[in-house]
Amino acid sequence: MTERHDVAILGAGIAGSILASVLARNGAKVLLLDAGSHPRFAIGESTIPYTSVLLKVVAARYGVPEIGHLSSFASVRKNVTGACGIKRNFGFVYQREGRAQRPHEVNQFVIPRMLHTENHFFRQDIDAYMTYTAARYGAQVRQNTRIEEIDIDGSGVTLSAAGGTRFLARYVVDASGHRSPVAERFGLRETPTRFRHHSRSLFTHMVNVTPYDRVMRNPRAYGNPSPWHEGTLHHVFDGGWLWVIPFDNTKNGTNPLVSVGLTLDPRRHPRPDGPPQQEFDDFLRRFPDIAPQFRDARPVREWVSTGRLQYSATGTVGDRYCVTAHAAGFIDALYSRGMTNTLEVVNVLAHRLLDAVRDDDFSRDRFAPVEQLEQRLLDSNDDLVNSSFTAFRDYDLWNAVFRVWAISTVLGTFGLQTAYDRLRRFGDTQPLRDLENAKYLGSPFPTHEPTNELLRASTAISDRVENGTLDPREASTRIFDLLGRADFLPPPLQLARPDNHFFHATPPRMARTAAWARTKAPAHIAGTITGAMSSFAREHVPGR
Repeated sequence: MTERHDVAILGAGIAGSILASVLARNGAKVLLLDAGSHPRFAIGESTIPYTSVLLKVVAARYGVPEIGHLSSFASVRKNVTGACGIKRNFGFVYQREGRAQRPHEVNQFVIPRMLHTENHFFRQDIDAYMTYTAARYGAQVRQNTRIEEIDIDGSGVTLSAAGGTRFLARYVVDASGHRSPVAERFGLRETPTRFRHHSRSLFTHMVNVTPYDRVMRNPRAYGNPSPWHEGTLHHVFDGGWLWVIPFDNTKNGTNPLVSVGLTLDPRRHPRPDGPPQQEFDDFLRRFPDIAPQFRDARPVREWVSTGRLQYSATGTVGDRYCVTAHAAGFIDALYSRGMTNTLEVVNVLAHRLLDAVRDDDFSRDRFAPVEQLEQRLLDSNDDLVNSSFTAFRDYDLWNAVFRVWAISTVLGTFGLQTAYDRLRRFGDTQPLRDLENAKYLGSPFPTHEPTNELLRASTAISDRVENGTLDPREASTRIFDLLGRADFLPPPLQLARPDNHFFHATPPRMARTAAWARTKAPAHIAGTITGAMSSFAREHVPGR
């Protein structure tokens, strides 16, 4: 007799394995299926502070400490693997085709010391670790098992694999990726996609990538507070961006690799007929201050070259099924939102699934809020990334749009940290449920109207540049004017100053920010800042 599971999960990547760990740890009978096997290559390698707080939230909310082990570089190094890189900053270097890089056309956001240091995840180790964690908690793991047929009726889900093996479950979650069997079975792909952003990508892992700090023409002219190679480096230019994510940037690390990916607007840069390596070499010849970083670099695996990256779904939940993570849709790797969005959905899906298992009610209506969150996360990211690609046309505009992203993600992280603090100290999940029902669902800071008004206004200005009705320099002036009038920006961080290219929240600046929040900040933001800063401080003191 075929064994029946409560939940079958398709895809043992980071989304499927974390969800499987959570459900199995909390008593559900879980089947985790994957068409491939571990270890394997995956992108989505750079974390952001919001992601790391979410990892702590999911770990604490569902009692899975192994998920929390992924929330800081030190914890990953101690508990998981020595193959990950460290991330102390987000670096953005503006490049012009055929020209030398201008030292004043850079931006760097240094991760404050009071937050935990971020990671460059070597995904083959991270994904395998979480898959084996799910197995330890009781999930049945079947690798090299490709699902070819899916049947769903009132009694449950039947999954048929190649070779005729059948699996039964009460519910199926598809976290497999673009070629989602559930999306294909129910015709969920939105054609054409509603997303406005257009990009394609080619990427690989390399050895012998020279740190950018060593190849700059005049390093002293920059003054960046943190070495570029100790963070995620973005070379941005009109029509695209290049990522450099080092795993080899720590003293005692075990990994010599660097993740490298070139992302381009296919309307500006159509995909050529030749091999990806040739396209990458041709690109380097056009950018004289990027090329030296790759003079000795060699790929260690085949390049992956994609068509247009953006895809979407008309819906993501139905009776007895949910498509999530990259099975639901994708925008772009810029700003590293993919892993964040995945964890957002896991957090709201897991408790609903556990309730459904207990109640034996897997109807669509029960999971409608999950669909709403998934779709809004994708739409919000589409707006942000599309605006950023528009801003890549002109450094002054990029200098402004970058700050809108920076403040929204910083304040959003603070908001989530205050909710996590209530969960960690008191077991209180209400602040998390408030986030699930926020007015601006999908936004980096969904509970704060002024931040979302700034995001909306900045997007509208960028849209006018995109459609040719506004000059980029004038657009930059207008966005900086919005930033200057935003009363919720902490003055010590100087985010509204165009000539401040480095956002370095040193301990003295953080102390001044805390004082401002206590005494002068408007009420709608003061509590978020003081609460988060107190919470981060408590985390660094054992027993608090």
